[in-house]
Amino acid sequence: MGKQQDFVLRALEERDVRFVRLWFTDVLGYLKSVAVAPAELESAFAEGIGFDGSAIEGFARVTEADMLALPDPSTFQILPWRTDGPSTGRMFCDIVMPDGSPSYADPRYVLKRTLSNAAEKGFTFYTHPEIEFYLFKDNPVDGTEPTPVDSSGYFDHTAQSMGADFRREAITMLEAMGISVEYSHHEGGPGQNEIDLRYADALSTADNIMTFRTVIREVALSQGIWASFMPKPFTEHPGSGMHTHLSLFEGDVNAFYEPGAEYQLSKTGRSFISGVLRHAPEITAVTNQWVNSYKRLIGGGEAPAHIAWGHNNRSALVRVPMYKPLKGQSTRIEVRSLDAACNPYLAFAVILAAGMKGVEEGYELPREAEDDVWALTERERKSLGIDPLPENLDEAIGMAEDSELLAETLGEHVFDFFLRNKRAEWAAYREQVTAYERSRMLPVI
Repeated sequence: MGKQQDFVLRALEERDVRFVRLWFTDVLGYLKSVAVAPAELESAFAEGIGFDGSAIEGFARVTEADMLALPDPSTFQILPWRTDGPSTGRMFCDIVMPDGSPSYADPRYVLKRTLSNAAEKGFTFYTHPEIEFYLFKDNPVDGTEPTPVDSSGYFDHTAQSMGADFRREAITMLEAMGISVEYSHHEGGPGQNEIDLRYADALSTADNIMTFRTVIREVALSQGIWASFMPKPFTEHPGSGMHTHLSLFEGDVNAFYEPGAEYQLSKTGRSFISGVLRHAPEITAVTNQWVNSYKRLIGGGEAPAHIAWGHNNRSALVRVPMYKPLKGQSTRIEVRSLDAACNPYLAFAVILAAGMKGVEEGYELPREAEDDVWALTERERKSLGIDPLPENLDEAIGMAEDSELLAETLGEHVFDFFLRNKRAEWAAYREQVTAYERSRMLPVI
């Protein structure tokens, strides 16, 4: 048995852990959990915990249902919100088939496989997400418009603010679970907050995002409020995104950094941006997977709706942040389309695959967008060669269905299930009669 497994088994005794939750994620990014007693954990490390894969969204057909959840001891943490009684631990799992081979339907494996492809070329992929979310006074289960917990705005510091107290408690819990937080503040919408996680390798970051969403919801419930990562809960207020900074490293060297180059950005960095831009339309169904995601993207503000890049241009799809002198290691790019309701394993996988395609093929970077892309007319954008992102989920699915890059990155099973599920979501959405239609038409038609 390995050192990490030994460490976990010792920690169970020392911390009086009576329950261990094994976590994994389905294809749509929903967290799944099975609890085991500490006595079962040694065999779980060796053999995994069996479950019926056909009961999990996108995992298996009934004829091939048996799967195993294999806990990853490096992800062991105590759940800090379970303070009543004995401790509860958690670990993320890799999903494997009965013969020990990786499950073709495990999103964590999709990312690990893509990271492995990059590693074969000498690269490690790092990410740093800025995660936005809303806090509401109630859980709007009936579809009515929710009530935000405050009416504060961007960076506001309000005396006795519920948001400030919430962020303090949430950050304390995150750091208790080994998740480092860089910044936190009130965002632009009423009740909207942002917490930024520190840079880490992409697999750790994806695990951290899944933990983050759980922690935020648990802290909200403990305070009698409700947290939501819905991309656009209000028509008139900003949507919630997950702007993600990312970079490639070769060993300890930042592959995006080249001293003296424009914006200190290397040829590798420029080709990576070009890959993300060229393949953006076909990967948007993954980075923005819900019908509501497109309400945020077409809503203006700081959400990108067009395929462009710029230096410190917050209307662009890809932004190159301002260079910090003497900090070459910090050279990075920021992809601004993602929302926090995506499956982070799949989203990071497709962005990395798109960027690496640009690096491998030596894509040339198109002209920089120096203007506010939102302020340009459609004709001006066309003359500059700035194309739009998909305007709705239907368009995004159509582009994804024709994508070799997406099919290869996700694998046949995840690619097929994901797109079939999104087609069903779009069909159900199209049937809905909205409050907008009733308010506009019933009085006059």
